[in-house]
Amino acid sequence: MLEKIKQKINESKLQLSIFGVLVIVFVIFIIKNPQTFLSYRIYYAFMSTIPFSAILALSLTPVVILGEIDLSFPSVMGFSAWVFAFVFNQTNNIYLAFVICLAVGMFAGFINSVLIVRVGIPSLILTIGMMFMWRGLVYIASAGQGLSLVGTKGTILYKALVGRIGGQVPAQAIWAVVIAIVFALILNRHRFGAHILYTGDDAVSAKMMGVNVAKVKTIVFMQVGVCAAFVGVLASLEVLYLWASTGEGYLMKSLASVFIGGTSVFGGMGTIFGTFVGAIIMGSLEAGIVVGGISGFWTQFIFGLVIVISLTIYAYMNKRINLGRKLISSIKSLFGRAKK
Repeated sequence: MLEKIKQKINESKLQLSIFGVLVIVFVIFIIKNPQTFLSYRIYYAFMSTIPFSAILALSLTPVVILGEIDLSFPSVMGFSAWVFAFVFNQTNNIYLAFVICLAVGMFAGFINSVLIVRVGIPSLILTIGMMFMWRGLVYIASAGQGLSLVGTKGTILYKALVGRIGGQVPAQAIWAVVIAIVFALILNRHRFGAHILYTGDDAVSAKMMGVNVAKVKTIVFMQVGVCAAFVGVLASLEVLYLWASTGEGYLMKSLASVFIGGTSVFGGMGTIFGTFVGAIIMGSLEAGIVVGGISGFWTQFIFGLVIVISLTIYAYMNKRINLGRKLISSIKSLFGRAKK
């Protein structure tokens, strides 16, 4: 019991270290420009935009925990969003368009899972190919032209997805928080979450324990497709227009959010809280840099610096945790020998 408590404390330290990075970043922003960062307006802007990459990053976290990767989600997001806009413009039925859009995203995730799990194509290579394929389909289907979504404004679904609660809080921010809570509960409190962790840690051992590894991976890849489609709808409704390039620009920020949050690139370990905090860090950096009076040319450099510093802290904390576990096991073995 005591060992489990210590393990929880050590895992909390990792999450607190990432949260500490977030606090430091915002303290710097406030010092550089207190007028802006002590005003609600900047946080309203963050709540309008950060949820898109946050939801994508949250859906990617279980994939990375499995030791896999999905690079196709920005293109799936773009194609699903185009399907949503196209169906709506043809039928004027936002609910039908929404359901078909999510179905397309789920189908895209299912194709990935079949080719990765059943055929055996490495996820990195496969999803690169799918990324190009889905993006190509967007441009072919749309001929590079956008579609208006002005007609969706005023509908119940529009208000539920991107409306303003009390005129102050963007609905997409609430969706991001709710989705984060759901993912956290599944990963930490549900049997399926344990199966994800077991599979990511050692797929062979997981199979021996009775875990249906193929099913776990299939579901995880399918939920990425659904979340990508969902974000495609949110992003399109926010601006009331579908661009053929929808989804581009989300790849690196979403992946960085996952890794900054402490999810191991080797699989078997990850945290939803860390990913959520990582998404806030990545989503606020660019605005903070510009508003802070720093040249936009520094943006990429500071992105990289924050990522490296965060991962260094995580690696250091993880190393200490592993050393502590080894020390505890060594002491136990010594006591065991002494009793004999």
